Amino acid sequence: MMAKCSIAPSVEPLFQSFNGLQYLAETCRFKAWFLDQFGVLHDGKQPYPGAISTLEKLATTGAKMVIISNSSRRASTTIEKMKNLGFDPSLFAGAITSGELTHQYLQRRDNAWFAALGRSCIHMTWSDRGAISLEGLGLQVVENVEEADFILAHGTEALGLPSGVVRPMNLEGLEKILECCATKKIPMVVANPDFVTVEARALSVMPGKDIHIDRSTLAAKYEKLGGEVKWMGKPDKIIYESAMAMVGVDASDSIAVGDSLHHDIKGANAAGIQSVFITGGIHATELGLHSFGQVADISSVQPLASKYDACPTYVLPAFTW
Repeated sequence: MMAKCSIAPSVEPLFQSFNGLQYLAETCRFKAWFLDQFGVLHDGKQPYPGAISTLEKLATTGAKMVIISNSSRRASTTIEKMKNLGFDPSLFAGAITSGELTHQYLQRRDNAWFAALGRSCIHMTWSDRGAISLEGLGLQVVENVEEADFILAHGTEALGLPSGVVRPMNLEGLEKILECCATKKIPMVVANPDFVTVEARALSVMPGKDIHIDRSTLAAKYEKLGGEVKWMGKPDKIIYESAMAMVGVDASDSIAVGDSLHHDIKGANAAGIQSVFITGGIHATELGLHSFGQVADISSVQPLASKYDACPTYVLPAFTW
């Protein structure tokens, strides 16, 4: 189902390109905006120019704004980080993260797939970034693959230990463990499906597959080994459906904003909602963009969207009014 908004078609058959958000916001009047954070609102270190004021102006239209992120952190951590970056938390109706979804599904186990999981897991997590707490999930972290029921992947820097501490480990070391897990045929739950993320203009490897660095990361490696992978976030529609449920809207009243064609835009397509592709984020280099706010050439955007099998409804250089 597509959104109720109707704007006169442009000469571009795939999408419409605008330089700012104002016309789209005031014309379409979407009830809910689902906003990616990295590459749209901030770069991990500071807000993008105009992002905060754009949120404030968007709020005056009566729209509900939800952060929808493939972060492996809990939603409360995401909101706190936004506050520390200078964003007003009251502008958001809430946040839905891959980490939050994973926590909820593992805790509730009211889904048949999760209900069938055991309680013992190999935990791949972060080290320098800070480990992820599994408190309240009733899980037993194990080192021995023979004792594990499934793999829980939050990060790519360390292996969680039964004592609660983590052992720093490189990708090669984690991949060797995956080879043993594949032999046992245990499933993997991925709490951060991003290929890479924008952090202070740099690209960082995440547990999902990697489109900018030659080496595949954990989940992609496991799939290649024949392992079953449960992706808890974009581009799966599960995270969009959770966001819609949070604010009580349906697909026709929603729009998603993101900088990743594979995750944000393809995910919006799967959920049946309209989307805004921000060209100045993760795909900036591919589009030949070198400065904030630089407008992408339509002739470059269209083949890139086709490459990732994604169909943005609208295209903007940045999240600015």
